[in-house]
Amino acid sequence: MRPGATISAALAWLFLAGAASAQTLTIGVAAPLSGPSAILGKQIEAGAGLAAQANGVELKTEDDACTADGGAAAARAFAEAKVSVVIGFLCTEAIEAAMPILKDANIPVITVGVRTESLTDRRAKTRWPVYRLGPRGDDERNAVASTLTRLWHNELFAIIDDGTIYGRELAETFRAAAEQAALKPVFVDTFRPQLDNQIGMIGRLKKAGATHVFAGGDGDDVAIMGRDAAQLQAGIVFAGGENLRTPPGDVPYATGTLMIAPPEWADVAAPRVLEGFSAKKIMPDGYTLPAYAAVEIAKAASALSPGKPLTEVLSGHDFTTAIGPIRFDDKGDLSQSPYRVFRFDGTRFVPLESN
Repeated sequence: MRPGATISAALAWLFLAGAASAQTLTIGVAAPLSGPSAILGKQIEAGAGLAAQANGVELKTEDDACTADGGAAAARAFAEAKVSVVIGFLCTEAIEAAMPILKDANIPVITVGVRTESLTDRRAKTRWPVYRLGPRGDDERNAVASTLTRLWHNELFAIIDDGTIYGRELAETFRAAAEQAALKPVFVDTFRPQLDNQIGMIGRLKKAGATHVFAGGDGDDVAIMGRDAAQLQAGIVFAGGENLRTPPGDVPYATGTLMIAPPEWADVAAPRVLEGFSAKKIMPDGYTLPAYAAVEIAKAASALSPGKPLTEVLSGHDFTTAIGPIRFDDKGDLSQSPYRVFRFDGTRFVPLESN
């Protein structure tokens, strides 16, 4: 080969190599890798790592420590590294400290765990480019209200709660939605939690004629109520929120108990992705699959807007991910609630057929 041809070939190779390098997407991963939340941060790190290998992207991982100082330090590191997008963040303090820095650097964030409603509700004021790959704080109570108002439209239902902020907000949101739908519960009350039995409460529910009861509280209390209702032959179906998804206690749930909650992501994940987790001996639990999906979204958004900020395409587009189709609305929240209705079949909670 003549010298001129050799030089031309070398220059062409360098150009192609440089172009390939320039196209490599670098994603920042913010996770609490130290402190009490480190076990959850490791889930994010593991899921994002597997997705990076499968999608040919590079990661820059920073420990946000679930603190404001940690979030700000991580954001500065991401800005300096000029990452295209950041995924992760589990704590409000960390992400709120990071967002002003990332906004100035024009780096969007896909959070897998922060539920604080104001994070996206204030978008018109803050202009923070944050997208939520998970529920909002009010999604659970809104899902309980809309779901049970529909399912129990022709039932004699009662609403009770354990007096905690969590339980009372769930119960009150359901009660208000029922009132808007011209439905009236036959019984409304507060129960004492963590008792060995709830015979007294079951007696009052039975006397009121309730056949369906929403209980805003912990799973153990709902299980005990189901047991006591069966002993008194009250014929009551109980329902609760995602607190029912807890490790089995001494008292199992009554068959037919309803739970309004997001799915277990491993139950809906793509088989090919689960095979990848199995090959690496990584459990697909907690935040591993949402982190994997966040990387997939970042990669797909990058392909939709080559050379442009990802904020231009993250809203209003459908993304195919390991945990199903994802679409963000104009505020950055999920366009569809992930909450579904599950029924306890005597062994585990399974999706209700009418979902």
